[in-house]
Amino acid sequence: MSERYFELNVPIRSTDRGQRGVHVFTCRADCDSADLQAAHEVYDAARAAAAAGREMPHGRPDGWGSCGYRPGWELDWPAAKAGPRRNPYSWFNSSPIEL
Repeated sequence: MSERYFELNVPIRSTDRGQRGVHVFTCRADCDSADLQAAHEVYDAARAAAAAGREMPHGRPDGWGSCGYRPGWELDWPAAKAGPRRNPYSWFNSSPIEL
């Protein structure tokens, strides 16, 4: 199967403020399960780097990487939903906007 862009939406919650949200990972992968595994590996590497005071691990050979890590947030990996990447701004240019 050829690689295509996937999106992985992982529910998150703040451990100290009770806030909730979704963390979105995107990159190329062969399938949804590869997407989940790669995102989890990148997140774990970013968490370990932050704990050790090292630079974020950018650019694995497969294209996955991290730009940062936010302590105090827990990701609910079992509730993650994977699928083809959706552009959240696709509606923006779909029709003229009246001001």
